[in-house]
Amino acid sequence: MKPRVLNVETAVALLGLLSMGGSHAEQQLPPAHATDFTSSTYFEPPHEQQVKLKLSGAESLPLPGAWQDIRQLKIETFTVDGKPEMIVRAPQCNFAPLDGVANSSGPIELQTGDGKFRLSGEGFLWRQEDNSLTISNNVHTVIQAGTFRLSAP
Repeated sequence: MKPRVLNVETAVALLGLLSMGGSHAEQQLPPAHATDFTSSTYFEPPHEQQVKLKLSGAESLPLPGAWQDIRQLKIETFTVDGKPEMIVRAPQCNFAPLDGVANSSGPIELQTGDGKFRLSGEGFLWRQEDNSLTISNNVHTVIQAGTFRLSAP
């Protein structure tokens, strides 16, 4: 099945999950239900042809209080030259687009585009306002040897 492209309102609300700025009041609520969605956001000129962030999911369902239940979330970020920068996966999360908050008691995985840094855990809270991610339980970090260089004083 080919992924369905979201309408503008849905894309704006869902991309708020990892956006670095913007007013929460300007975001609109996603529609009642979306399946197999994907959306991309692009860099500012002069790199407006390059994808900055790609968000996809299997399903988004409405919840009380203007929340959305998002299933099989995948977020990919890219450098301005098109190289993968980071990949985030979560089987399920709840997202409040107007508040710029996402959370889940379930697993989350992050990795750099080159796979040299990986982080996983259970239970997370993301806040758009200060672009912070807190992973609360069973946090595991893997750094591939040779990724960082330490120098002696």
